[in-house]
Amino acid sequence: MNTASIDVSGMTCASCVAHVSKAARSLAGVSACNVNLARGSAAITFDPTQTSVDQIAGRITEAGYPSHPHVSGQSEESRNLQSQQDARAWLHRAMLGILLWLPVELAHWTLHIFWPHVHPAHQGLLWISIVASTLSLIFVGGSFFKSAWVALGHRTTNMDTLVAMGSGVAYVYSLIFFLGGLAHRWAAPGADQLYFMESAAMLGLISLGHWLEASARRSAGSAIRELMSVSPAVALRLKTGDAAAVDPSTSNRPTVVGTSATDWTASAPQEVPVSSIVVNDMILIRPGDRIPVDSIVMDGSSSVDESLLTGEAMPVARKIGDRILGGTLNVDGRLIARATAVGADSALAQIVKLVESAQNSRPPVQKLADQIGAIFVPAVLGIAVLTAVGWSLWGTHSHWPAAMIWAQIAKATCSVLLIACPCALGLAVPAAVMVGTGLGARRGILIRDIDGLQQAEKINIVVLDKTGTITQGKPVVTAVVGDDVLRLAAAAEQFSSHPLARAISVEAKKRGIVIARPTEFNNEAGYGVTATIDSRSILVGNEAMLARHGYSPSGDGGSAKPQTAGASVVHVAEKSADGLHVLGRIEIADSIKPDSVAAVARLRRMGLSTVLLTGDGCATAQSIAAQVGITDIRCDVRPAGKSAAILQLQDGKKNRVAMVGDGINDAPALAGADLGIAMGSGSDVAKETGGIVLTGPSLMGVASAILLSRATMRIIRQNLFFAFFYNVLAIPLAAMGLLHPVVAAAAMALSDVTVVGNALRLRWAKLEE
Repeated sequence: MNTASIDVSGMTCASCVAHVSKAARSLAGVSACNVNLARGSAAITFDPTQTSVDQIAGRITEAGYPSHPHVSGQSEESRNLQSQQDARAWLHRAMLGILLWLPVELAHWTLHIFWPHVHPAHQGLLWISIVASTLSLIFVGGSFFKSAWVALGHRTTNMDTLVAMGSGVAYVYSLIFFLGGLAHRWAAPGADQLYFMESAAMLGLISLGHWLEASARRSAGSAIRELMSVSPAVALRLKTGDAAAVDPSTSNRPTVVGTSATDWTASAPQEVPVSSIVVNDMILIRPGDRIPVDSIVMDGSSSVDESLLTGEAMPVARKIGDRILGGTLNVDGRLIARATAVGADSALAQIVKLVESAQNSRPPVQKLADQIGAIFVPAVLGIAVLTAVGWSLWGTHSHWPAAMIWAQIAKATCSVLLIACPCALGLAVPAAVMVGTGLGARRGILIRDIDGLQQAEKINIVVLDKTGTITQGKPVVTAVVGDDVLRLAAAAEQFSSHPLARAISVEAKKRGIVIARPTEFNNEAGYGVTATIDSRSILVGNEAMLARHGYSPSGDGGSAKPQTAGASVVHVAEKSADGLHVLGRIEIADSIKPDSVAAVARLRRMGLSTVLLTGDGCATAQSIAAQVGITDIRCDVRPAGKSAAILQLQDGKKNRVAMVGDGINDAPALAGADLGIAMGSGSDVAKETGGIVLTGPSLMGVASAILLSRATMRIIRQNLFFAFFYNVLAIPLAAMGLLHPVVAAAAMALSDVTVVGNALRLRWAKLEE
């Protein structure tokens, strides 16, 4: 199955969401369609052997909602431009509608107060109101009637159907009785019982509400625009040789084949569009410049502000060999860098894609709103008919004059049609999700799986991995015990990606040791490696690795206490015909992150239990746990056993467990937990797993992610309560004739703005204590 995003225009309410989803699902091969009203998009899951994105977009267009496949970045710019145009159009309609209604309404009340009896001015004002309401119906209501007509042509209904019918009923009723009165066929109602101005007021106020709603929705979706705006338009490319041969890890000052390092500064930079930069191009980044593309520093050093992508407030030092991210700000030094990722492969593009994906997703809490939205408009139309029938029977039973009965029917029916607001139902969840995911992206919290946002608020146990989570993840060798141990270990570990293996290789290079190439190599996950070096069978790993190969301690140093507190011990042994002999050991320590202690304390203050789950030995785990204040320790756990530990902590769903890890070795545990939080980095967000990815290195982001979830879900519940409560209370009041149509129209417009405005409060949510 493939997934794709489609931009959809013309949606106005929850009923539209249901129609779009139904249209997409009508095609063979489409298994899921999640429609986001706030973003104007649909996330589609489909079988590419049966249908295509273009065919799905075409089917949605045929259903009355113009659609086209989403193009990341480009579509966002187009959507932003379209939303600006829509907001401007609604503002113009609102201004026209209010200008056609308000002066006439003020004149009417002025005459009513000062000349309450029959006065020639009353008749003249009535003619003015007819002209004004007719103009309003044509120029302000035209878009509502057109949308309702298109929906009718597709045998559907939407919010515009209610608006068109509400304003149309008020106008047609008033016109019929006014013309009837002129013809003296029956006694025409008084001006107070004709709803010409009410019809104009409805259209003007609802248009004003749409403008406020469109402006609020643009603000709610500003996160992606802010991310896209940080990428500079141009870059300074240096004329260099074959940049593909550059490897900053081979020396302290890397060079380029055919070009000396001095040529970098001698070459005149050429200003080119960022889109023309390709991988391995050499670029110059001046102090104060935005870094154009993901790169690796080849010369110079500087501080780089990465706050927009990682949430880290303080600039970080970057030197030769360090990776820098496109869109971040070079603060104070000159850098020459080699492009490593451009376009859709860059970290910024990946982050934008993740935010778009999250905003297109639909959390389980939205299911009820979608079910109600699918039948809402037909149900309201049915209630309007029952209201008209009910008032007709009641008026006849009460012996009311015919004009009074018809006036009350028009008033109550119009109020029912206008007070019902499917927009609020459709916007309640996606508006909050848009703002919440956008706020998270600005703080270095990426929501990959929208279910994770809903699960995070229920968490009561947080399980933390050690390496790269609590610690820096950059272990260094602190002690080497034994002759030739480091050379053999480095040779055996050179093909391993484990952090301890990398530390051994780096230390060997620092000491100038020539590393031999093993003839055989085997990685035993969670234990260590075996390799054949100089015809010797070498084992490098932990104590469990030694035991696994039949080693029994005999006082030769296999279980000696490490010299460095909290250090991990890597044993080096040789396997021969007469057994396994320990040659020595290498001690490797990983320092704790500066804020790990404060982060664990913060989690406890939030009422969350913390657990340390690591594959390291118990002595190392206990030392680290004591430093950060964790008492529940699960140590010496293999990768396959971590998911079992998570299951044990969940205790049959009695507890909700979040697993925080590096997203690679901890993948089974991240998948098995109720919520997986991957400690990533801005440069590899696409490779991480878990419902939530923290692009920054700080463990503080775990508490912030949970607080973000709590705040977002609180806003979602408030919005849903308001949308349901509003309709449950307002529709009966309107049906009973207790609401004037103008009040109903104002309340309808206000309900949409209230839901989106409430979601916007998330932008100021406190994610720190």
